[in-house]
Amino acid sequence: MPKNALAAAIASSAILISATSVADDNNWNDSASDGKLTIAVYGDSPYGTSPTDTSQTLATPAFIDSINADPNVSLVLHVGDIHSGKQYCTQAYDQTIFDLWTRFADPVIYTPGDNEWSDCHKAAEGGGTYNKTTGQIDYVFDGAGNPVDYAKGDPIANLELVRSIFFPRPGHAIGGRHKRVLSQAELPNWVHPSDAKFVENVLWVQSRVVFVTINLPGGSNNDNDVWYGAPTQSAAQVQEIVDRTGADLRWLDVAFALAKVIRAKGVVIQAQADMWDPEKGAAHQAAYEPFVQSVAAHTTDFGRPVLMFNGDSHVYRSDNPLAATDPLNYMHPGYDVANFHRIVVHGSTLPLEWLRLTVDPRQSAPVSDTAFGPFSWEREIQ
Repeated sequence: MPKNALAAAIASSAILISATSVADDNNWNDSASDGKLTIAVYGDSPYGTSPTDTSQTLATPAFIDSINADPNVSLVLHVGDIHSGKQYCTQAYDQTIFDLWTRFADPVIYTPGDNEWSDCHKAAEGGGTYNKTTGQIDYVFDGAGNPVDYAKGDPIANLELVRSIFFPRPGHAIGGRHKRVLSQAELPNWVHPSDAKFVENVLWVQSRVVFVTINLPGGSNNDNDVWYGAPTQSAAQVQEIVDRTGADLRWLDVAFALAKVIRAKGVVIQAQADMWDPEKGAAHQAAYEPFVQSVAAHTTDFGRPVLMFNGDSHVYRSDNPLAATDPLNYMHPGYDVANFHRIVVHGSTLPLEWLRLTVDPRQSAPVSDTAFGPFSWEREIQ
């Protein structure tokens, strides 16, 4: 085994040992329970058509109440994008969404989307545009001459802002009822110390299923859209991509290793990016290939149902793009993985919508548009 691969394997094993040794009273690992679990899943919400469009934000309290009214729901997943690509990235807006989410009766597990950090540099979101004549960035300012975006749209600064607001305590979910999860920031990795930054990457075990989230921004090809439209990526952007991609892939390694150790009935992956979105073409999806490769390899090795949730492309879809016969397989060709299924949660439009996911570890449903192994789901439109 090459030295680098050996070091990575040792590091992954050390992380897994640390994860499985976390005290039981932290309650992130409920692998002994085989009870049924109901989860509300949504994303790309609330959206606005302009910086001043608050229609979906104003509709969100009633939307949250509709989820709270379902007595079976005990957990909420948000797959990212808390505003549209036509709205500004501000501290006040992020705080507004967090405050809204405290209205949830149940805990909320959130993974950041591109619109709230990696795309904040874009002029439509209040960032700016590279000026070929001056070689500088022409930032977007308000009428008083102040930048409209937090940190002038700098993606790294906006990710840190998201972390400070939505992840103030590593390993703790948002929302009304307390829930403990395991954050990547809580586990030491002496080979890759930068992994400790990724407080947003979490995992937990419920109903004999391993749930894992990774910070994988959609829209921008894993943050490869050059910031501010400059001629080349900055050193900071290159490093961001390297650090996060590596952390994400190692976190998937840990989640699937854990799933094998505890003989989980399935794995659920929560990410924002639609890695099979044909809108911008295969070239724009190229930087997602390492993730597709990892998910395909881990799913094949695991041999049990793996369900992936993403948002990003906004229109509900239930499919298996890793199957050779799937119409979207050409986006990332060469795979044929039968025990994988992907759901794009519907978002961005009114009426607001969520997906009711039921996890029953005693069920083994054949693959269909609404069920797969221990999983079944139905759309709920407010």
